[in-house]
Amino acid sequence: MFEAILHVLQHAFLDTLKALPILYLVYLLVSYFEHNSHKHLKFFKSAKKFGPVVGGLVGTIPQCGFSVAMADLYSKKSISLGTLIAVFIATSDEAIPIMLSNYDFILPLLCMIAIKLVFAIICGYVIDLALLAFRKKRENNLEPLAHSHNEHAEHDEHKHSCCADNIFLDALNHTWKIALFMFIVNLTFTAIVEFAGFDFASLSGMNIYLQPFLTSLIGLIPNCVASVFLVEIYMAGGISFGALLAGLASGAGLGILMLFKRNKKEWLKNLLILLLVYALGVLLGTILNIFGLFI
Repeated sequence: MFEAILHVLQHAFLDTLKALPILYLVYLLVSYFEHNSHKHLKFFKSAKKFGPVVGGLVGTIPQCGFSVAMADLYSKKSISLGTLIAVFIATSDEAIPIMLSNYDFILPLLCMIAIKLVFAIICGYVIDLALLAFRKKRENNLEPLAHSHNEHAEHDEHKHSCCADNIFLDALNHTWKIALFMFIVNLTFTAIVEFAGFDFASLSGMNIYLQPFLTSLIGLIPNCVASVFLVEIYMAGGISFGALLAGLASGAGLGILMLFKRNKKEWLKNLLILLLVYALGVLLGTILNIFGLFI
């Protein structure tokens, strides 16, 4: 028993240790973007026609800082709903650095980024065009209400929640937190396999078309825990590529929480946005599974 426990600890520790160099380098870059995000967010106000494109590109950066900032800008009517949804869908949180740390998953990573980016842009434009057509068809008196809301909206600038002003220390802070969670996940998975004789790869043959419904729901958890959990299960062979993308497409980090915080009076609209994000995640995962895209 002692040898088995030692083997589990050693395996989990080594798997986590191998990821540390890449994790730190990625978060160093992420930290730079986070600390200078205010310089880039102004671009959205002068590029509304390209909002979904820029939103999708920004969302590919593996952190939740931009999703939070975009939710804040949406609450102030500075960006469109399509742009916000594009950011949410493209966001992958910790999945990118974790997959990047394992060279066997570079191809799935590149495919994941490309598919989610294209899907995010398409969804963003479809939503914006649908809303535009709806407003034109219905009543124009909604526009004065929007202007009135803007006048009374707070103009707080999104405050960055980093615990360190130094990007090197901030990257280190991100790295050890994710590394700790990765160790816990690795330890749990290894212990289950070692002591229970359970193989996560066996889940790949169970209800593959229902997987996106579950993973997309997991993705809604407003924390990096969801993305780490999903990518670890995928790398262990437990879920399909489509199910992974379903969960990551619905995972908007803390952006959803910011939306509910800033728009407390419009909770019904926030709920509809939440359901829309979930549905789009399920749609993406289901399409990939139907077409048999397994990587």
